[in-house]
Amino acid sequence: MNSDIIIIGAGPGGYETALYAAKNGLSVTLFEQRKAGGTCLHEGCIPTKCFCRSAEAADTIAESESLGIRVASYEVDFRRIVERKNEIVAQLTSGIEFLLKHKLITYVPERAQLVDAHTVKSESGDTYTARHILIATGSTAKIPPIAGCDLPGVLTSTELLDIDHIPQRLCIVGAGVIGLEFASIFRSFGSTVTLLEFAKEILPNFDTDISKRLKQTLSKRGLEFFNQAAVTAIEQTEAGLCVHYTWKNQDCSVTADTVLMAVGRSPRVDGLGLDEVGIRYTPKGIETDENLQTNVPDVYAIGDVNGRCMLAHAASFQGRKVIDHLLGHASAIDLHIIPSAVFTRPEAGMVGMTEEECKQQGIAFTAKKALFRANGKAVSMGEPDGLCKLIANEQGKIIGAHIFGAHAADLVQEISALMNCGTTVAQLKNMVHAHPTLSEILQECAREF
Repeated sequence: MNSDIIIIGAGPGGYETALYAAKNGLSVTLFEQRKAGGTCLHEGCIPTKCFCRSAEAADTIAESESLGIRVASYEVDFRRIVERKNEIVAQLTSGIEFLLKHKLITYVPERAQLVDAHTVKSESGDTYTARHILIATGSTAKIPPIAGCDLPGVLTSTELLDIDHIPQRLCIVGAGVIGLEFASIFRSFGSTVTLLEFAKEILPNFDTDISKRLKQTLSKRGLEFFNQAAVTAIEQTEAGLCVHYTWKNQDCSVTADTVLMAVGRSPRVDGLGLDEVGIRYTPKGIETDENLQTNVPDVYAIGDVNGRCMLAHAASFQGRKVIDHLLGHASAIDLHIIPSAVFTRPEAGMVGMTEEECKQQGIAFTAKKALFRANGKAVSMGEPDGLCKLIANEQGKIIGAHIFGAHAADLVQEISALMNCGTTVAQLKNMVHAHPTLSEILQECAREF
């Protein structure tokens, strides 16, 4: 079978690119060995956010007396929480499968392997050809080479989403985005949570001010952090899973019922036939240029598998950029401006450059801050903990935003949009914002310049 483009992988990058290509008149053959929707829908963004919503409800009830609402008692029904998550995932999967019934899309629910730059072979042995091939196979959870990682009860994020009970004691190795979200969720469900992070700060890629303050706020909720902690081994004991680590030049340990390995994700490159076709890749992913093209002409790679930015929306827009490139259309997509968020409680969001990156690159900048506790909406919500930081260059153009606090994930999107338009802090000062809203924090921060 021949088509204009073959896409391997039907995660957000793969299936959204297939739909965009078909909308532009290109015929597509789309392969997926598991389920349409990929990691984001089945093992990441969506099921985690379902848990976040249940955790938020539990917190609201637990804190309701401070709002004048007395609740005699409540119970966390974890079985129902998991059922709800599965129902939502099934609903969204069904929606994607319906969209893929497009007349220009041939959906093949099988694994595909590259034969050459224009040919792939399916698991069943059928051969498919196309003018272009797009690899969008995503990533898998990293398993560090630590003794005991294969013990029962030592899980990745994938397995933790399908656990059938709330661990009384949860130890999380890694305090990045994945580790923190699960820590916040299970703390709300009643778990005692300990986080072991090798780096000096939590959220190593975030602005230092944000990560420090978020850590303080999460600590107040009862999360226990150990930074610069190196896990050396995990062993099964009568008391539970004993996690051994070094911290401040001391040998330490913590015992847990469940251990989550949240040390990042690895590009899914095995079994694709990259070596046979001569496509260059490293442990960080498939090498691509600014048009997401590999060193082999007509073969492209988007999303987690190229290691550029492991976010679902990054994959989707990289795919759009590829299709625009193939059609000869000028693309206005700026892949340097990609917002990201951490759905802890409170949330954290960022877009653009951090102060540390500006210093490393020798970029002159000014950074100003505004606090949530000075915002009427935040205080009335009972969410006064929070910080907004804006970074501007010498010309006053906004080049970064870093927020933690209520609805930070939504707030950072406003700055992302303004950055795409080249907005300055002087212009933001004069843009009328509704009162009382959390978005006023952004304007107040701009007025500090």
